[in-house]
Amino acid sequence: MDFNSLSLDELKRIRKDVEKAIVTFEERARKQALSEAEAVLRQHGFTIEQILGKPAKATRAAVMPKYANPEDPTQTWSGRGRKPRWVVDALDAGKTMDDLAI
Repeated sequence: MDFNSLSLDELKRIRKDVEKAIVTFEERARKQALSEAEAVLRQHGFTIEQILGKPAKATRAAVMPKYANPEDPTQTWSGRGRKPRWVVDALDAGKTMDDLAI
């Protein structure tokens, strides 16, 4: 391919296509390697989690909500993580967290 005869837009499109092809190639190669490793482990009676010492998937228990939006009680918050917008707005309006408690 003669790159010198291509326009800038064509070169940029080719670069974008090549970058995308590299990413998808790496993802396919990773999935293939994982699949092959799992197959070998199954032949020996193991799972990948047993070998790596990691749980298959950790699940967290649901946390009960502690606060509710007085204007819309269906909007609740457990008090963990980032404050929802309605909490911030209520605090800015002069309410306290006790006012929002369930």
